[in-house]
Amino acid sequence: MFLWEQPGWPRFRWQASRLLEPLAMVRFKQGRLLGGMARLGANLSLDAQIEALTATAVKSAEIEGEVLDPSRVRSSVAYRLGLAPAATSVDRQTDDFVAMTLDATDNFRAPLTARRLFGWQAALFPSGFSGPNRVKTGAWRDDLDGPMQVVSGQAGHRRVHFQPPPAQRLEAEIRQFLDWFGRTDEPEGLLRAGLAHLWFVTIHPFEDGNGRVARAVTDLALAQSEGSGQRFYSLSSQIRQERQDYYEMLEQTQKGGLDVTDWLLWFLGCFSRAIEAAEVAGAPLTQKADVWRRYAREPVTERQMNVLNQLMAETGREVTAKRWAALGQCSVPTAQRDINDLLARGILRRNPGGSKNTSYEISAL
Repeated sequence: MFLWEQPGWPRFRWQASRLLEPLAMVRFKQGRLLGGMARLGANLSLDAQIEALTATAVKSAEIEGEVLDPSRVRSSVAYRLGLAPAATSVDRQTDDFVAMTLDATDNFRAPLTARRLFGWQAALFPSGFSGPNRVKTGAWRDDLDGPMQVVSGQAGHRRVHFQPPPAQRLEAEIRQFLDWFGRTDEPEGLLRAGLAHLWFVTIHPFEDGNGRVARAVTDLALAQSEGSGQRFYSLSSQIRQERQDYYEMLEQTQKGGLDVTDWLLWFLGCFSRAIEAAEVAGAPLTQKADVWRRYAREPVTERQMNVLNQLMAETGREVTAKRWAALGQCSVPTAQRDINDLLARGILRRNPGGSKNTSYEISAL
């Protein structure tokens, strides 16, 4: 018996006592991340958003075996955020996928409707094909070729992991889901996001693209919970990293009863690890913001600023005059004058040693 066949479906239950501590911990981490991002300033904050949204699009596609070029995705994200001109090298599939990803976060106040879901799913298949196979878009699946099944293995040795509700039930199932999703006041925001993900992939309303649309629905629920369209972490990246565990937990839950506590615990854990990964990835940006805040009143040239920013983006931040010249596209004597100026004002410090290979570091790091 699958989850949707259980008496009482879809009245999910969970054990609040088991969720209270992990929920409080992940909310603390989430607040710490958002607080740290607020200190970055507008430009660095946008950099962090671009990286998180790029990772979300790339990894969400990757979970389903689709490969998107990260550089093209980044260009499309920057363009749609108004930070760069349209890139001629971005293909329609990439741009449409990015548009779906951004719609889920930027337009978090807009209601989730069947029409919006149709648009998201159609954006995944702009040609109407997935590889050599034609995909029905802009409509629910019809099961004309037999019941929808999630399977693995070769022909003759296939294993059925899950079978969703039959097509004739989809209108009623989706209506019930959308009515519930439209009430954003309960349950708690992160639990609501976890339930929305589980509920949508269990209905499995499309012929193809259900996983990617489910992750967009989850991102929308998270944006509603945070009351912000800004996104500094990528849950899809973490799910991609834990893909095997994700599929196993999903299958276990979809073959179980309506008590979905274990699923919610896994979801909170995955979300927590996504936040931790974002903190690690954002550390260089936070350090950069702290450095420029410390030296806010120090006049620096554009070249000095560019080289210092490049150094702060690296793990090995020592620099010689010769390397400064390469990074700043100037002569070595000019590089040495830049360095001496910053040394005199305490922005750089000289490392122990001497000779032509004398190296320097940013004092505040």
